[in-house]
Amino acid sequence: MANKSRFKIAKRDIIALFEARQQRVYRERELEQIIAVNRSAWRLAVGTGVQEFVELMVESTALQVIKLHLNGLEKTLYSWGTATVFEVATGILPRAYLSHYTALYLHDLTEQIPKQLFVNQEQSLKAPVLVPLTQADLDTSFTKPQRQSTSLGTYGDYTLVLLHGKHTGQLGVVTQPHFAAGHPTLTSLERTLLDVTVRPDYAGGVHQVLEAYRRAANRVSVNRLVGMLAKLAYRYPYHQAVGFYLEKAGNYKPAQLNLLRKLDRTLDFYLTHDMRTTAYSPEWQLYYPLGF
Repeated sequence: MANKSRFKIAKRDIIALFEARQQRVYRERELEQIIAVNRSAWRLAVGTGVQEFVELMVESTALQVIKLHLNGLEKTLYSWGTATVFEVATGILPRAYLSHYTALYLHDLTEQIPKQLFVNQEQSLKAPVLVPLTQADLDTSFTKPQRQSTSLGTYGDYTLVLLHGKHTGQLGVVTQPHFAAGHPTLTSLERTLLDVTVRPDYAGGVHQVLEAYRRAANRVSVNRLVGMLAKLAYRYPYHQAVGFYLEKAGNYKPAQLNLLRKLDRTLDFYLTHDMRTTAYSPEWQLYYPLGF
């Protein structure tokens, strides 16, 4: 009863704090941290735990309980007011962001409305592979299907695909408003194009990737794209695929294409994995699906 009285006194300040934050979705651990930082200012009893705090918040503020399933297990999140599915998706894991096909949609690079959301939480930093890349390495890797994540969740009608991508220090990750998604955290326009070039199966395939490049032509900075490629330091020569997409799109300037042409091309590369019949671009030293 004493805790409830103290909460009631502090409620205006508590609401003000949550209203001032752009963040809409919280994990239990994040609420625990907020309580720890503000306990003294709010004059909450030392024994006030997160569950009691949540009960009081749900009872008399805009805090809501969210239930979803992750890898077959129920997971609980909390939202301040009504959160979009995109905001819920990025709230699942620390430092998570939306990527691939989901980011294509949020950047208006596809007309498709996704029911599958790609949520990326980066791996820890690993030592670079110092063994030189050979043509045999490339040939062996790209004759196999693209690896697919088996870490899946569901929320309402949506499937959540959890990715653990290359460590980038969240290069090109932004938080921006969207009319249908709230304030999601996602990859920037340039980073999104690179991600779907690397993993086209997470973007609906190479035809969808090409369409994304076409739609991005008037907004993307190819200079920034090339700079980001250098920072990402992929082992495979994805710049050859980027150059091919830019040329195939048909609406980029020669000067923009030249930024990719001047990059090293010593090995033959592949537009995607597991192609059955292929054509070859001498310009980009690249195999691509026959008829593409």
